Amino acid sequence: MIQSRVQVTVRYAETDMMGVVYHGSYLPWFEIGRTTLLKEIGLPYRELEAAGYRLPVLEVSARYQKPAVYDDTLTIVTTLKEKPVLRIHLAYEVWRGADLLATGETMHAFIDREGKPVRPPPEAVQRFNTAFR
Repeated sequence: MIQSRVQVTVRYAETDMMGVVYHGSYLPWFEIGRTTLLKEIGLPYRELEAAGYRLPVLEVSARYQKPAVYDDTLTIVTTLKEKPVLRIHLAYEVWRGADLLATGETMHAFIDREGKPVRPPPEAVQRFNTAFR
């Protein structure tokens, strides 16, 4: 299992007229968590793209338990429970202090520049193997 944590502060633009974070605002936070996790294990997304790989979202889900509001400092916890083979399945938790506000999941696949499914690059396989030891 690999886990990463990153903090975000809720911006006013991420809230609705009630001052509550709009539900769609959680998806960019999931992306922040995903790219942070990859960077922390030595796979910056920019380098994957430069090598010709993409990780499109195949599935996404979110469950909202408590609202976040403007100027909250949130911690996004991203977990990769299993070493990826063709797909990467990530789980997310959004915390405000000790309060769990939301959970979510995304599923991604490695594709090449033409959009064809491919296996992860050797560098990624090596990084995943090292991280899962």
